[in-house]
Amino acid sequence: MTDLVPWKSFKDEMERLRKEMDNLWNRLSGETSLTKSFQRGWAPTTDTTETSDAIHIKAELPGMDPDDIDVSISGDTLTIRGEKKQEEEKQEEQYHYRECFYGAFQRSFRLPAEVQTDKIEASFEKGVLKITLPKSEETQKKEIKIDVK
Repeated sequence: MTDLVPWKSFKDEMERLRKEMDNLWNRLSGETSLTKSFQRGWAPTTDTTETSDAIHIKAELPGMDPDDIDVSISGDTLTIRGEKKQEEEKQEEQYHYRECFYGAFQRSFRLPAEVQTDKIEASFEKGVLKITLPKSEETQKKEIKIDVK
């Protein structure tokens, strides 16, 4: 009896071959998805979560000074911008790898709910910026009890 082999369409096989060729070309030219993403500039990684009473944003900014970070809000958009300054290079150092990124960045977040701008809190500890945006009373989730008749 012959073995069953999963059927793949010609289109699927060509797509797989194209991806393999792209990966090979990128390896030969020294380009990776990581280097491509940082050629356009860098931005901190973030987590955005929502609870019933607030929106929380956490941004990783290792090696930065809080004085080099600016947080602002305009309408329903929160913006974090700043600049990570590059250390002065020493003449006797020869780099083997250089993966640390420096320069200006900006991240903007469209908020999913109206917030109380006068009660926004931001803290910075161990390279992590934490922003708490309390929701306005009107946008907080409220349970509605159903009357049984």
